[in-house]
Amino acid sequence: MRRTAVINIVALSARLIGPHTPNILAYARKQNQASYSPSFPALTCTSQSDILTGKKPSEHGIVANGWYNRDYSEVHFWKQSNHLVKAPKIWETLKKRDPEFTCAKLFWWYNMYSTADYTITPRPMYPADGRKVFDIYTQPMGMREEIKKDLGEFPFFTFWGPKAGIECSQWIAKSAMWTEEKQSPTLSLVYLPHLDYNLQRLGPKHPDIAKDLQAIDSVVGELIDFYEARGVQVILLSEYGITDVDTPIHINRALREKGWLNTKEELGLEQLDAGISQAFAVADHQIAHVYLNDSSIAHEVRETLLSLQGVDQVLDRNQQKDLGIDHERSGDFIAVANENAWFTYYYWLDDNKAPDFARTIDIHRKPGYDPVELFIDPKLKLPPARIAKFLLKKKLGFRALLDVIPLDASLVKGSHGCRPSNKQDWPVLISPLQAPENLESIDIHDLLLSHFEQ
Repeated sequence: MRRTAVINIVALSARLIGPHTPNILAYARKQNQASYSPSFPALTCTSQSDILTGKKPSEHGIVANGWYNRDYSEVHFWKQSNHLVKAPKIWETLKKRDPEFTCAKLFWWYNMYSTADYTITPRPMYPADGRKVFDIYTQPMGMREEIKKDLGEFPFFTFWGPKAGIECSQWIAKSAMWTEEKQSPTLSLVYLPHLDYNLQRLGPKHPDIAKDLQAIDSVVGELIDFYEARGVQVILLSEYGITDVDTPIHINRALREKGWLNTKEELGLEQLDAGISQAFAVADHQIAHVYLNDSSIAHEVRETLLSLQGVDQVLDRNQQKDLGIDHERSGDFIAVANENAWFTYYYWLDDNKAPDFARTIDIHRKPGYDPVELFIDPKLKLPPARIAKFLLKKKLGFRALLDVIPLDASLVKGSHGCRPSNKQDWPVLISPLQAPENLESIDIHDLLLSHFEQ
């Protein structure tokens, strides 16, 4: 088998490849470039699962980045166990063909307890005293201390949040080269998230995006040169493209105003009480899974959702089946936004009643995706002093909230999840092999397999 590196340049689309990405452009001209129809929904976890299994969510079960667990009556977001993906993965297929085959899975999602040979993924530690200690998880476990000794600590604050930037992608790229030099895996899966940040903060048309393109292009160029010098073929791809947005849809507030969504008050603040709500939504970028605990209101819920500004479609179970997303984890309805709109998770009607985590970076506690975590509240006075005070409290062993995140959804200027109408905004594949026409996300799996036969 010919050794291969698949570099996932998150949010790269054909529209963005040009003068600001000379390394990517030069590589695309040497190879074959194609835009492909993204997964539905066009989200990180779903897209990666489509690519790595060749199946749709109805089979692999990853219907979004998070969903409602009906048994626990809880929303679970950004879980990491690979056991959640209920279909064989590409490296498992290749291992059957060649017992000597090895795979390094570097920061792709569902990276814990997989059958890949070498894995690195972000994973904080949560001691009993309430602290959150940033770290990584590796398999074999001994890699963790070895790679941190050689590369330094993973810059966790630049992986997500207001400080998200190029540093984490640079570290991941170094970890990929480190792993290649140590282990020489047959397949390296490398995740570079940098473009995702400002494309959501600023929108694809903002002039500052040029700097982000130049930054990630430098990282990709170094990886291409490194792998090719070692005889490793390189495939570049992305998961989705991002479109400009100007319309946040407060779907849960609409359901609450109808009396279907219930909250419970805890310490004077409101928590979503999903288990007793008649209807609520798990918002995830431009799609929202809507769950019903009372099927008698289904028609009325559907009509309410369709009436919301920015909602393009509301998919029932039959329509979900047609799209290959009919799964027990899916909502009774799936609301899909227009390209210029996206769904917030906000369920409170008064910001004074918002839960304490709403103004923090807390991707697991929030019952929906929150891109506003990319911003520091512009209304805050002296936010650096506020952050310094928080860090001092944490250092001294006190519990504290880093409550610097705004509650203003209008700040977000880019999103993804629906299928853009313009193919220039679709994800891309750049590879040595010519891609077939009408390429879809699930087709990437077999196309990757064919590269190992060259």
